[in-house]
Amino acid sequence: MTDLHLEILSLFEENARLTLEQIAHLVNEPLEKVEAIVRQLEDEQIILKHRTIIDWKKTGRPRVTALIDVKVTPQHGYGFDALAQRIYHYPEVKDVYLMSGAYDLSVSLEVSSMEAVGQFVTEKLAPLEFVVSTTTHFVLKKFKEDGVILDKPNQDRRISIIP
Repeated sequence: MTDLHLEILSLFEENARLTLEQIAHLVNEPLEKVEAIVRQLEDEQIILKHRTIIDWKKTGRPRVTALIDVKVTPQHGYGFDALAQRIYHYPEVKDVYLMSGAYDLSVSLEVSSMEAVGQFVTEKLAPLEFVVSTTTHFVLKKFKEDGVILDKPNQDRRISIIP
């Protein structure tokens, strides 16, 4: 992995909307070279997805985000991987992480309601044979997501004076 590869990755990570022409200009390289590098990074599955961060609260269709700590009994010969794979295939699951500490896996969901979280835990997650226990946390407010501040305070702190 060259410095140019890393620079292109950093640019995409900061702004997925950049065109290949813009990236070529920013890294001062020919467009054909940048196209080849990006194609290689996608083929090698280093670039997995280009994403947009949306503040769903402002759309009038807010989503419920839940973080679920899961304690499991690892499967002989597979460790935690087989169970993590079963969990991450559910469409409502956004992230699955192997964790250190009291719980083994951390699962995040984005769904339409608190009831949908409860339904996921009781009908899909808890019945899995190697799940020992779960603890669910609801995100009450997102202040910052993936490095982006979502709820910027009003910058004008002057007191209004009406004559």
